[in-house]
Amino acid sequence: MRNPVGGHVPVAGGLATTGLDYARQLGAEAVQVFVANPRGWATPPGSPAQDEAFLAGCAEAGLSAWVHAPYLINFGSHSEATAERSVESMRHSLRRAREIGARGVVVHTGSATGGRARSVALAQVHELVLPLLDELTRDDDPSLLLEPTAGQGASLCSRVEDLGPYFAALESHPRLGVCLDTCHVHAAGHDLAEPEGVAKTLDLLVTTVGAGRLRLIHANDSKEAVGSHKDRHANIGAGHIGADPFGELMRHPATEGVPLIIETPGGTAGHIADVERLKSLRG
Repeated sequence: MRNPVGGHVPVAGGLATTGLDYARQLGAEAVQVFVANPRGWATPPGSPAQDEAFLAGCAEAGLSAWVHAPYLINFGSHSEATAERSVESMRHSLRRAREIGARGVVVHTGSATGGRARSVALAQVHELVLPLLDELTRDDDPSLLLEPTAGQGASLCSRVEDLGPYFAALESHPRLGVCLDTCHVHAAGHDLAEPEGVAKTLDLLVTTVGAGRLRLIHANDSKEAVGSHKDRHANIGAGHIGADPFGELMRHPATEGVPLIIETPGGTAGHIADVERLKSLRG
């Protein structure tokens, strides 16, 4: 399938029990999950029975699975405690991703806190993250997918061109990929609503990090205008990006085979409508 469409699914009550049931309601062709509290540092072991059922359910339904790492992770932090916890949390997400058959783990690219220079923060990214990438030696290990942010604060990576220095800091490791959030890049200043805006942004991405590095797309409209630096997701077609650019996105060569995951508001009904809308735009 050129662009499987799915959503982030809840897993409280069981990865397979709750998550796969929600995926079925959405008509999802791909799913994204948390394997830990997204707003905490805990590293829960998971349930082998749920893992096995999730793996089997995804295989039976032909679903690709993806993990989103906790939001607290920041490899550019000036806090030694945050940096250490970020490594522990990231290692946990990567391990759990392998255990549930996920293809990649999405992590926000973080920020240079404490007034540090970007170069200093990126040097720390090199020091902390490269060893984690080097641990991914098994065939069934996931990729690590960098997700640029909307550009709030001292963000290390919000505009597409910022991925260049970030990839350089990680020596363009073969296990490194990109998760592009449409709301984030629009808010960061790439106008996806203007004519050829999507094509220009995706062309720049390929020029910056190379072909084949885009592995996942978070398909979210934006409640805020281009360049707002505000991360506020809207339902597909209900924001400042509009519906048509998502169709353009799915026709661009760089997105061949790349799944789209919605992270939109509106509860189950809104999510079902967004998945259906994207499928119709896929043509």
